[in-house]
Amino acid sequence: MMNWRYDHEADAAYLRLTDAKVVESDEVADDIVIDLDADNKIVGIEVLHASRRLADSILHPAAAE
Repeated sequence: MMNWRYDHEADAAYLRLTDAKVVESDEVADDIVIDLDADNKIVGIEVLHASRRLADSILHPAAAE
């Protein structure tokens, strides 16, 4: 299971890697947060201020076609 979404209003992108329950979130760099499960495995990755950190083709893939 992998799911990608971008919230334009929040300017945040999230890549969900598994459907495991998130038990902890750690900011590993400015504007980068990883979500971890009970086994300390990565469940998801959040990118804050995504429009400044990610290419438009990632945030708006239909526009890149």
